[in-house]
Amino acid sequence: MVFSSPVFLFLFLPLVLTLVLIVRSLKARNVLLLIFSLIFYAWGEPIFIFLALASTLMNYFLGLWVEHSDEPARRRSAVALAIVLNIGILAFFKYADFAVGNFNALLAAFRYRPVALPHVLLPVGISFFTFHALSYVIDVYRRKWTAAKHPADVALYIFFFPQMIAGPILRWNAIAPQIAKRVIALPEFAEGIRRFIGGLAKKMIVANVVAIPARDIFALHARELTPSVAWFGVLCYTLQIYFDFSGYSDMAVGLGKMFGFEFLENFNYPYISQSIRDFWRRWHISLSTWFRDYLYIPLGGNRCSTMRNYVNLITVFFLCGLWHGASWPFVLWGLYHGLFLVLEKTQFGNLLEKMPRPLRHSYALLVVMFGWVLFRSDTVSQAMSFFSIMLGLGHVFTSAQPLARYVTNQVLWSIGIGILLSTPLWPKIKDLYGKMVEVTPEPLQAPTILIGLFLEALLMVTLLVISSAWLAGGTYNPFIYYRF
Repeated sequence: MVFSSPVFLFLFLPLVLTLVLIVRSLKARNVLLLIFSLIFYAWGEPIFIFLALASTLMNYFLGLWVEHSDEPARRRSAVALAIVLNIGILAFFKYADFAVGNFNALLAAFRYRPVALPHVLLPVGISFFTFHALSYVIDVYRRKWTAAKHPADVALYIFFFPQMIAGPILRWNAIAPQIAKRVIALPEFAEGIRRFIGGLAKKMIVANVVAIPARDIFALHARELTPSVAWFGVLCYTLQIYFDFSGYSDMAVGLGKMFGFEFLENFNYPYISQSIRDFWRRWHISLSTWFRDYLYIPLGGNRCSTMRNYVNLITVFFLCGLWHGASWPFVLWGLYHGLFLVLEKTQFGNLLEKMPRPLRHSYALLVVMFGWVLFRSDTVSQAMSFFSIMLGLGHVFTSAQPLARYVTNQVLWSIGIGILLSTPLWPKIKDLYGKMVEVTPEPLQAPTILIGLFLEALLMVTLLVISSAWLAGGTYNPFIYYRF
């Protein structure tokens, strides 16, 4: 089940909200949210509900073991076992096919028979709920919060439906207090509705529209591509992945607010970044901070020799790429970003800081866009061919497709909207409106505020109607990060 599906929007969500608002007891609300979260997760592949329950019980008991062990050695053993078991589950389901495929390629090179292994189904959101589970046990180990008294609390934390499929990645020490005590207040509920509708509009009006030329262009053979078509495809995918993923995150944050939860913000206008370091402070914030706190800092962070710091960065981003997917393009994408982060710690970083802002922004955006080619490509050779075409190197475009084939009015409108919304334009408009209200004579302040609220409500209704209409007329449209 996806947020941008009719069954979720018009059946599942209204039913959950109605029942949760009717019930006054917090414990009963938590039980309802857990039941519906498990239904949400089991919707596509019911078999994986057993994996969810097993993961919950395993981490619940490991958390108790960590908390009730007095000896440091036992605590370390318990948390080490938790890491091994959780990573082992992730490795089996996500990387078994990848590992066997590469091993068989090696065997074939030496003319040995390949190893046969049944195809392993990938549970939806396994990368995300594995990191939630690890955060639970590690936070208990670090005494940031106590272990859950009941496995249902662990299950709700790991599998709470707004965030379990594609984040934001939550921390136990941030969510546990909210599971135990929270209220659903009207202002936060209204803000949640606004965030949810805004995220849905990002998905339907921008991401889904530019996804079509991005998909078609990346599916072309090298001889069918020209530099202009290739660059247009990368531009479309650059907007698609941001508005698809940030749209999902906005919807998740909005849903959290409707149920009384506060989630970590996942994006902060990454395409206005001035460097790759700046980009990773703005892109998928919950993932980058997770790697920082649970891997980079324990490895020594930047409190070590320069060379060790470089190795730490490369290690973290190698694993970041692998976390996204079991393929070499994802691994290379992670290493690519890691290398640029290392580069920015050298003298190049000092030179970059002295450059004019437009040049720094152009550098960061170009690096990110080239990186998205790796991220989007199915194979390394496809990515290399795409790079060479973008740079106009070594290709005769014998069957080239004209750019006009992909540039429709609807796509251009979505690109224009996407570029505008990739900047903090909307917050600046709201800030300007707030200042205008402050200088408005007191007798006119109330009408001015009411007009603003009316216009905002009208905008939300319009976005919801347009998004729903496009949703009804479209096909299945999962979010990109659902496959991670």
